[in-house]
Amino acid sequence: MPPRGNERAEQIQVTGLVQGVGFRPFVFRLAHRLDLRGWVANTVHGVKIEVEGEPAALERFAAGLRLEAPPIAIVHSVRRAVIKPAGHETFAILASKPQAGRTTLVSPDIAVCEDCLKEMHDPADRRWRYPFINCTNCGPRYTIIRDIPYDRANTTMAAFVMCPQCRREFEDPLDRRFHAQPNACPVCGPRVYLSGRDGAEITAGDSDPIKLASRLLLEGAVLAVKGLGGFHLAADATNREAATHLRERKKRQDKPFAVMFAGLSAVRRYCFLTRPAEQALVSPARPIVLLPKRNSGDGLAREVAPYGGNYGALLPYTPLHHLLLAAVNGTPLIMTSGNSSDEPIEIDNREALERLGSIADFFLLHDRPIYMRADDSVVQPVGRRTFPVRRSRGYVPGPIRLRRKMPRVLAVGAHLKNTICILRGREAFLSQHIGDLERPDTWKYFLLTVAQMQRLLEVRPELIGCDLHPDYLTTRWAHQQSGLPVVGVQHHHAHVVSCMAEHGLEGRLIGVSMDGTGYGPDGTLWGGEFLIADEKDYARAAHLPYAPMPGGEAAIRQTWRMARSIFSRALGVKSLESLGLAVWERAGRQRVETVDRMIATDTNCPLTSGCGRLFDAVAALLEVRTETLYEGQPAIELESLALKTDPRKAPRYDFKLADREGRLGIDLDPLLEGIARDAAAGLDPAPIARGFHEGLARVMAAVSCALSQRSGLDRVVLTGGVFNNRLLTRRVSALLRGEGLKVFTHRLVPPGDGGISLGQAVVAARVEL
Repeated sequence: MPPRGNERAEQIQVTGLVQGVGFRPFVFRLAHRLDLRGWVANTVHGVKIEVEGEPAALERFAAGLRLEAPPIAIVHSVRRAVIKPAGHETFAILASKPQAGRTTLVSPDIAVCEDCLKEMHDPADRRWRYPFINCTNCGPRYTIIRDIPYDRANTTMAAFVMCPQCRREFEDPLDRRFHAQPNACPVCGPRVYLSGRDGAEITAGDSDPIKLASRLLLEGAVLAVKGLGGFHLAADATNREAATHLRERKKRQDKPFAVMFAGLSAVRRYCFLTRPAEQALVSPARPIVLLPKRNSGDGLAREVAPYGGNYGALLPYTPLHHLLLAAVNGTPLIMTSGNSSDEPIEIDNREALERLGSIADFFLLHDRPIYMRADDSVVQPVGRRTFPVRRSRGYVPGPIRLRRKMPRVLAVGAHLKNTICILRGREAFLSQHIGDLERPDTWKYFLLTVAQMQRLLEVRPELIGCDLHPDYLTTRWAHQQSGLPVVGVQHHHAHVVSCMAEHGLEGRLIGVSMDGTGYGPDGTLWGGEFLIADEKDYARAAHLPYAPMPGGEAAIRQTWRMARSIFSRALGVKSLESLGLAVWERAGRQRVETVDRMIATDTNCPLTSGCGRLFDAVAALLEVRTETLYEGQPAIELESLALKTDPRKAPRYDFKLADREGRLGIDLDPLLEGIARDAAAGLDPAPIARGFHEGLARVMAAVSCALSQRSGLDRVVLTGGVFNNRLLTRRVSALLRGEGLKVFTHRLVPPGDGGISLGQAVVAARVEL
């Protein structure tokens, strides 16, 4: 067909998150509305369009690609080129073809949309109560993809052949399910079923498995529920006996369980809810949001969160969750990770039956395979925004946009809370949460994730970034990859650069990097660091005072050891003993004397400047937590205690700064002595805990301001796992801003070790550039 009148033709390339989000059908409908002809296709770079028609319509079309894109699409660029008209008679959507050199983006998994929920609750709809309903705007993505392009044949839905009705929807460009790759219905799609520990399906009359499961939950049973990125272990959150059984069987003594609520009104009943927290709860990512409890007698079992001041709240994000919450009449349900302690979450039915059989009484299973496991993400509100504590399902594999183009780098992350990161052009791709790498199954998961991320992004790394610690498994693995240069990155420098990267910062600045421990080039354990840093290098400008860790790792588990170490250094053993603090008698006099000898003779007492160990010491001295059952527990409980006190009623604890051979010295002895004497005098621990937070915030602000005056730098990055502490983050930020400094905190990646791979990748790239 020859071109009409003054018509022209264009070829348009759209990059960004434009596959698996309904972008091609959106383009089809836009072209149809504007009477344009041509075609649209997925490519390895994104979406390619050839279109012809009236010039004014083409301009509206190009503008609409950005302004009217589907809500979950992310358009990075729209590149236009005039071409010779081909005489197209219609507009078509072309099938995808495998190609080399992929640069497209894969969508994260998306919570079920309102349109699908309306259909699922409509008795007249053919998908009434169907637990796998989805469309182009919602449903599984990353967790079912084996390869790209994102087509059904490359997902775990490949084995499910669409029925004629589903096929018609799938092929109709005007239908909401056009090219929805997981599209299915009760006739042709996955099915859910209930089983016992032996895997045999359980039926009872004409009841469906979800209703059966709900009855069992309300009777106090523990269920393993197969979800989107893995299994959950579910129990009635109002039933103390059920929650206790789950804790005992899972061997999870104190760490809070996540709770799934039916809706925002239910969350408000149990938690204080701010606008940023509400927005996070209802976002397509549907993370767990850490929220302050309203009161201790609120109807939830105490065993849900026995010691902390927060609940981990989340809303249903799969159709199955919605049906289950409706079937239990909105009763809040514990939804904790489906695994034994410290193992990766289970994703396979057979392995779940084997490994979770000692924990769950029953199993709510389905037959849609999960390819990539992905834990629930966790976010925390601070002021007017939230930041991720764990970035996983719903966010991964969405990219972090970088300020400049980078070489292809693989960074292998930290040993604990591991993630990996791949740089490609101006994008950084962090993996989902992998976990702590001591366990063999977690290490296998690490290797699988490295392979899958490289395959989906089609990136062959030019170099590898890793931690400096020579004994980390990731460090050893990096050096075993033949032919690739390896860049070792200091732990706290990586923390600083991870925050810089997400804010697009370059050049020197002040990095306040506070965590438990990280390997220092001097052989000591760093963790309370003030760095002058840029993307390539750093200088250690100041640090919290060193203290011995009696027994090494044992001092992290038995926090009274750190209390003995830090407070005896500040006051002296005799002065500390004269206070008559009860913590030493509870720890056991013989054990305390053994620790004193270890410190005096420097026997198995590695030095640490870790801020996390300082929190451990104060929590132990106040008898908030003398032995740790999960990472960060003393700091979490100390913050919860501090928040119970009006800051105006908190004692003021002082400190001293001094110049020590060109480096700023920090003396915390006055602060520590004040805490010890107030504790010995019987002062309520809550004001002491608040005073400690306020005093530590003043230390961090004073050191940063002093370094700013010396260096002329006015930008400060706050990073490291200690800044998961909302109270401390708010106070340090406020004090620094009050002095006219520019403060940057995390908003896209975790401040703890879950975000460190981003910093490793950027440092490695800049060192090699």
